[in-house]
Amino acid sequence: MIKLVSDTIDKKDIKALTEWLNQDEIPRLTKGELTKELEEKWAKKLGTNYSVFVNSGSSSIFLTLAALKQQGKLKNNKIVVPALSWATDLSSPMLLDFDITLCDCNLQDLSCDLEHLEKIFKEQNPSILILVSVLGLVPDMKRVVDLCKKYNVLLLEDVCESMGSEFNNQSLGTFGYASFFSMYFGHHLSTIEGGFINTDDEEFYYLLLMMRSHGWDRDLPEWKQEELREKHNVDDFNALYNFYVPGMNLRATDLQAFIGLRALDKLDSYSTTRSILFSYYLDNINNNLHHRYRKGDFISNFAFPILKENRKEIIQNLIDNNIEVRPLIAGNLARKTMWGGDTTNLPNADLVNKNGFYVPNHQGLSMEDVDKIIKIINS
Repeated sequence: MIKLVSDTIDKKDIKALTEWLNQDEIPRLTKGELTKELEEKWAKKLGTNYSVFVNSGSSSIFLTLAALKQQGKLKNNKIVVPALSWATDLSSPMLLDFDITLCDCNLQDLSCDLEHLEKIFKEQNPSILILVSVLGLVPDMKRVVDLCKKYNVLLLEDVCESMGSEFNNQSLGTFGYASFFSMYFGHHLSTIEGGFINTDDEEFYYLLLMMRSHGWDRDLPEWKQEELREKHNVDDFNALYNFYVPGMNLRATDLQAFIGLRALDKLDSYSTTRSILFSYYLDNINNNLHHRYRKGDFISNFAFPILKENRKEIIQNLIDNNIEVRPLIAGNLARKTMWGGDTTNLPNADLVNKNGFYVPNHQGLSMEDVDKIIKIINS
C-alpha cells in the first residue's frame, strides 16, 4: 500500500516519550510548562510574537473567531470563506452565527480567485477573510494583503495543510492578524491531535489564553493577572474561579507538547522532501491544474493535487494498485449537505468538485512510489 500520509512520530520519539513517562516522579501530563516551551519554540521558528497550542487545528479556527467576536472590534458580522477549503473553515463561522459569503478558487494555486474576492469585498464590505493555502500551494500573498488593506478586511490564514511553505521567502502564517496550524496525524508534523494559533497582537494573545481555558486568568503573566483583578475588583482567592470572558476547554496536554518539541526539529527536512517530490510530480505528470511558481516561493506540499476529466477511471486504477487517493480536500463546500443546497455560481470550485483529487506526497515516499503513481495517472 502506498499510503496518503506517513506518520511523523517515529520509534525514537516513542522511546524518548516512554523514558519521560517512566521518571521516578510522574511528570505533569496536562497543560503545563512543556506547552509554554512548545509555544515559544513554534512562534520563534515561524516568525510571530505569540503562539497558542490547542487540541486541534479545527479548534484553532473556532477559538480565533470566537475571540474576535468577544474582542468587539469587528466592523460587522460578515466573513468570507473559500469554497475550496476544509469543513471547519465553514462550520466554525456557521456555529458562531457569522454572515458568510463563499469565494471561488483559482486554478493555479487553488486559493481564492482574487477577482471574485475583490468583487465580494466591494459588494459585501466584510470584516474577515479566511485565506486557505491549499495542500501547501502558495497564494499570491502580496495581492491578498493589498486587497485586505484596501477594503479594511482582517486577514486570517489557514495554514493547516501548508506548514513550511513560503511566499517571497516569508513563511505562510505570518501575513495576517492570526494564523492556524494543524498537528493532526498525517499532517506535516504531528502531536497526535493538536493545533496552533499564531499572532503578533499581545492583547489578542491574552484573550486567546483565557478563552482556551474557561475564561480564567491562570495562563496570563502575573502583571496581567493583577491588572485584571484590580480592574474587576477580584481578590486572589476568588480569582481561582473567576471567569472574565466566556471560555471553553480547548487545551492540549504536556504529553502532546513533549512530542511536539521533538517534531518541530523535523520540519525543515520533511518540507524539503515534500518540495522536491512536488517539483518531480509537476515536471512529469499530465494535469489540468497548471500551478505556477513565483520567485521566492517554497512549496511544502501536503499532497499532490490533480484535475482530470476521467477522474473516476483514474481513481479506480489507483485503488486497484493499492495507492490511497482522496477528493481534492473537500471539493466545493457550497455543494455539501451542511451548507443547505446553495446554488451560488462558483465555476472553478465546481470543476474541482467534479474532477479534482489528490495523491500521496510525504517524506515516506520513494521515487519508485512516485513513478508508479505518475504512470497510472498518465496512462
